[in-house]
Amino acid sequence: MKRREIIALLCNAAMWPLAARAQKAMPVIGYLGAGSPGPSAPFAAAFRKGLGESGYVEGQNAAIEYRFAEGREDQLPALAADLVGRKVDVIVAFGGGAPRAAKAASQTIPIVFAIGGDPIAIGLVASLARPGGNVTGVSWLGGELTSKRLELMSELAPHARAIALLVNPNNPQTRMVQEMQEAARAKGVQLPILYAGTESEIDAAFGSLVQGNADAARRHRRTIHQ
Repeated sequence: MKRREIIALLCNAAMWPLAARAQKAMPVIGYLGAGSPGPSAPFAAAFRKGLGESGYVEGQNAAIEYRFAEGREDQLPALAADLVGRKVDVIVAFGGGAPRAAKAASQTIPIVFAIGGDPIAIGLVASLARPGGNVTGVSWLGGELTSKRLELMSELAPHARAIALLVNPNNPQTRMVQEMQEAARAKGVQLPILYAGTESEIDAAFGSLVQGNADAARRHRRTIHQ
């Protein structure tokens, strides 16, 4: 699915609670992002475009409260709580731990997420068919391609005996890690797993890779800077 199609679905999902509260003069959307305003600008612009196509224009008949964690996952709970305290009508959560922070902050405000992982595995929804609770959204599931990624890495480095996997601990992808481990076993290569959730930890992880003479690295750092 193309990125703009995903954003369109997200906007449609966000419209449901707004339509239900149409009696408010100016419905308020809470926009919670795990990344920084600059890199997230294309996503925010696409979101506003989707809102406009659905009849909602920021500053005219809808307001948007923006909150960005700027890559600091530990800031997300406070930012989510702030949006809840402002009594927004819906929270749109992009990337990283933003959806989980929003869910933890409120069990009543509708939450619409967009993530790159498995929403079931990280506890956002009960199932894809019936999300349950106050949370729904869209996900570009990439788990099916996990083994293919390792195969491609093996082709790029055919003599590699070890391929490192860099994982963001703030955005756990247990199933994807397991699939990567299975693919590594099938290829007969070692798979050291390194955990890094901040820039300094990423630098340290790559430093340890150099010291450990890892032949290749598969960077699984989704949403650290999204």
